[in-house]
This record gives sequence, C-alpha cells and structure tokens, in this order.
Amino acid sequence: MVTHHWVCHIRACGTRYHDTPYLNFADPRLCVLEKTLAPHQHPEPLFRAGLTKSDLDQLHALLAHARHDPSPYTMPWWCGGHLMGHVARVHVPQLLHALQPTEARPTQVLWNPDTSNSRDRSQALNGALQMLRSQGQLSGWRGERFSYWSNDTMLPQPAQSDFVRVERAGFLYLGMLSHAVHINGFTSDGRLWCGQRSAMKSTDPGQWDNLTAGGLPADESLLECAARELWEEAGFTLDDPAALQSAGRVRISQMAPGGWHDEVLHVFNLALPDGFVPCNRDGEVQAFEKLTAPDVMGRITAGQFTPDAALAIAQGLLGMD
Repeated sequence: MVTHHWVCHIRACGTRYHDTPYLNFADPRLCVLEKTLAPHQHPEPLFRAGLTKSDLDQLHALLAHARHDPSPYTMPWWCGGHLMGHVARVHVPQLLHALQPTEARPTQVLWNPDTSNSRDRSQALNGALQMLRSQGQLSGWRGERFSYWSNDTMLPQPAQSDFVRVERAGFLYLGMLSHAVHINGFTSDGRLWCGQRSAMKSTDPGQWDNLTAGGLPADESLLECAARELWEEAGFTLDDPAALQSAGRVRISQMAPGGWHDEVLHVFNLALPDGFVPCNRDGEVQAFEKLTAPDVMGRITAGQFTPDAALAIAQGLLGMD
C-alpha cells in the first residue's frame, strides 16, 4: 500500500487559537474537513488487524518496560515529607547554590522552605530555575508552567491544588513528574496519521510522533489540552469531545538528555473523517504521513519514533482491551 506523505505550509490568518473556545472553532482557510464524529466510535481495530503476533508482543514489551528504576546517576530530592523527583547528580551542586535552604546528604537532597504555601514554594523554586537559566545551566526555557502534584496516582484536574507550579523546563532538570496528552489519529481505511517533529525542536528533532502530543500546562484540563494541541499541531477542530476515546495512561520513567524524564502519558484515540489532511499551525511539525501498521512497526523498531510516541501507540492499541 502506498504511504501518503504531506508537508503542509499554513499562511498566517491573524487568528490565535488561545483567544477562541477550544471546541467548535473553525477557520475555512485551513485544510480541515468539518464533520461531527459519532460518539463512542472505536477507530483502532482495523489498524490493529494489520499487526502480527510479533508486533503485538513488541508493543506489550514496550509497555512492560516503560518505567525504569531511578538511575544511579540521580538522587531523590524531597520537600518536607514529599518526594519531588530524582535530580541528576551533576545538577546537585548547582541546585544547592540556587535553591535555599537545601542540603545534600549521601543518598538524598532535602529542600526545607520556610513556608507551607504552594504559591510561595512555587515562587522560590521558579526563582531558582530562573537563576540556573541565567547561568546557562538550564536550557529549553518555554515560559510555560506545569503543575506538580505530590499524589502521583491522581488524575490531573485544574481545580485540584498543586504542590508547586514552575517552568516546564525545570521538570526534566529536577526529575519531577509531569503529564502529557497524546492522540492517535486513525483513518477509516486502517491507517495512522503521524507527524514528524520539526528539525528545529530542542527535544527529539526530526523524530516521528503521534498525530498530536503536548505537555499539560497548569490550569488546563486534559480535554482542553487535547483540543488545543489538535488545533495547533494538526489543524483539527474537535467538534465532538465524545469522539476522543480514552485508551488510559502509561507512565514513562528513564534517563534523557538533560535529566530524569518522568511523565504520565494520557492517551486518546480519534477516528478522523475521510478526506482530512493534517495541517500544522505552530511550526512544531515539519511533515505528516499516513502510515500502515507495518510502516509504524518498522519505524518503531528502527527507533524513528520518540519513546513517548511509541508508548502512546502501544497504549492506544492495547489499552482498549
């Protein structure tokens, strides 16, 4: 079967998605086919039918090995009785200087702020991250804050009080648990739309990704994040929230360039309307391809998908069982 390859350039239209409702927003100048999707439509079985037993075993193995034990090159760091994450040992001297009062013990780092207030904790920690950035120790600054909750099993909700909220680049540097939304976009003929990350991205440039994926900012729900990312990265308007089928979540924990990557991926499957062609709006995707099941598995095996995207595909296909 022929693989369709698309590179979509969007002309500026002067409309910012953040200034509009996340749902039922349309811009006729974008290559988006407006169509209400039937609720509870499960889009993945036809794609899954193209997988071999070996493919399914490989996907099961990805999920089984998603979480690694904390690396010996990291140290747990605590705020009071709360485990904040696992910071790379090479970052500890910098952290001790930037974040006070902090002490390093042989097996852990302790931060003891003179406050029990989330806002004050956040201000102190974000100030330390800004200092590290100014010293050239922290890269990838986004100007966007993520929430950290001390309960690592809870479903993130904007109304739920967070323990701290700080610059998202600090989460990797400090090894803190973050959340992200990943969406698998399936076609009616059993293929999967995937995006190639921009070569200019600081993380995983040029790697293949899901139709859309993005970190969960503070004060945004999973649905709002999904709708926004669909619009920004793929030019898709989510007319019917019921079209998003939850495939559950999977947590990935592993060493990555820059620190300990610990993130919960909230995975959704979406049945795309016939004729839809993704169009990127935010410059983060350089191309899209509509892939068959063998195409996807071949690229996963070759390491051409990001680890997070490969896990999201596995969860999307196996999490519906």
